[in-house]
Amino acid sequence: MTAAQPELTRPESIRPEPMRDGSFPMQAWGLPDEGELDRVVVVSPHLDDAVLGCARFMAVHPGVTVVTVFAGNPESYPEPMRTWDVQSGFGPGDDVMEARRREDRRALALLDATPMHLEFVEYSYNPDDRPVAPEAVAEGLITALSVLEPTLVLAPFGLANPDHDVTHRACMLARERLGTTVSWWCYEDNGYKHIPGMLAWRVSSLFRRKLWPTPVCPRVDSDEARKQAAIACYPSQLLALEADWAISAKLAAPAPEQFWRLAPPPAGWERLAEESSTRP
Repeated sequence: MTAAQPELTRPESIRPEPMRDGSFPMQAWGLPDEGELDRVVVVSPHLDDAVLGCARFMAVHPGVTVVTVFAGNPESYPEPMRTWDVQSGFGPGDDVMEARRREDRRALALLDATPMHLEFVEYSYNPDDRPVAPEAVAEGLITALSVLEPTLVLAPFGLANPDHDVTHRACMLARERLGTTVSWWCYEDNGYKHIPGMLAWRVSSLFRRKLWPTPVCPRVDSDEARKQAAIACYPSQLLALEADWAISAKLAAPAPEQFWRLAPPPAGWERLAEESSTRP
């Protein structure tokens, strides 16, 4: 008669004594700080970028304010019309920016977010396609942020498009002026982040400036439906985005929303940035 074998205890049923306390830094890396999400502002270059890049975040964080930088009307619309506006289905005499502001208000209402439209003019409406100076945009952002008193600002990485680049640079100037009382994250510019090397270039440049971009993991909507509904509120922009970016295929994937904290390196780690600039 075979003796009964003792029941084996599975490792997962054994709870070991804790070896780390709450001060172990790896536990907190990648998570929002306490109170960081209390009052959130998303800075958007154009009247769709915040929704394209952050809608799933906004869907579960009601009360976000979206400050759109280039939401103003030009003194007059160019003749002939610019290619983007033609691709968007507009015709001569249309008030393009007013139509786009209406689209933006509808989209943000679906996400329980509040729009704030600044009056800077997109570069392609300016003579010789001249972008607005980052310093001028920074002043407008500082004024808006002083009123809103955010605990967290989400800035675009500012990739490729001159208005996106200006917005990013203006945000960095505002960050320097506002000090450490406000947290700053970057979000990825939808479409432009797929240009080869662009995102890596921006992350690298921030790293060298000792603003180490580090992925952070806020709660986002697990369902894509509200984001898709909000994006559908921009019918004019979807026409041009499809023509230039085949945006429907990227949205159907869907490309994930990723956020990056901007903060100095942990104490003693500064040498990594110095070494990275000298190594091949």
